[in-house]
Amino acid sequence: MIAKFNSFSEMLEKLPTDGSCRLFLEQLRWNGEPVCPHCGIKTKDHYKLKSNGIFKGLYKCRDCRERFTVTVKTMFEGSHIGLRKWFIAIYIFSAHKKGISSLQLSRDLGITQKSAWFMLGRLRSSFKEKTEVKFEGITQADECFIGGKNKNRHANKKVKESQGRSVKDKTPVFGLLCDGKVNTTIVIDTKASTLKPIIKELVLEGSIIVTDEWGAYNGLSSDFQHEVLKHNDNEFVRDGFHTNSVEGFWSLLKRGIFGIYHSASPKHLNKYCDEFSYRYNTRNIGDGNRFNLSLVNADERISYKQLIAKDI
Repeated sequence: MIAKFNSFSEMLEKLPTDGSCRLFLEQLRWNGEPVCPHCGIKTKDHYKLKSNGIFKGLYKCRDCRERFTVTVKTMFEGSHIGLRKWFIAIYIFSAHKKGISSLQLSRDLGITQKSAWFMLGRLRSSFKEKTEVKFEGITQADECFIGGKNKNRHANKKVKESQGRSVKDKTPVFGLLCDGKVNTTIVIDTKASTLKPIIKELVLEGSIIVTDEWGAYNGLSSDFQHEVLKHNDNEFVRDGFHTNSVEGFWSLLKRGIFGIYHSASPKHLNKYCDEFSYRYNTRNIGDGNRFNLSLVNADERISYKQLIAKDI
């Protein structure tokens, strides 16, 4: 039976070494039957290769003859940072509601800030949602804008008309929320031609869409039951319909970016949105289950060059 940790201290106590972390990862990802990442063969009969008479997790595939460990083709592959430090980072990062900065993580783990930043970048890449199921039921739709406040800028950097939905100095993010699950999309603007295709792609036709009175949502009633709340008239709830849940998520996202990370460039903003969406969507399963899920999903290895590339 795969262990589930009830607290961070329990994880540290039960996984005291890199070796114990490796065994836990093998059990979690393979459940007793090693899977060759090169050819996909799953069997208990893969060869165990020893070093000085000691087995340290290196296998040789019985079929394709390639060597592998449980970390091959995961975010841990090729990392000079030990598995236990990776586990600590994953538990903290997935459990902290507003995330953790690379400076704080570097101090906690005793590594450089550059390494911590790289770890967090890999973690965000693994946190993106993997489901393609459409939202069905009451779906809230709203947008938010991420960027610095005009009042905090130097006089020669202030931007005119930096409020409202037509701002040019902030990055718009479009969000849909249904049954406690949120989906975010970075968009170039909040026009109907941008938002409507996203809604039609992600929400099942005939569902209930709840929005405010923004003109970009006009015409949704042809494919959905469209409930419009007139926020300008102080109407925020009507017949049980509201957009309070998705607006609550925006508040959490903004508090995390402003309070922990302080800023997020448009280039990396989608990763930050994935991070907060992942924690929000798994908020009811507990920190221990989220930690295990994060280890299972750690099957994407983004390189440092990819992370700092112009387009990612």
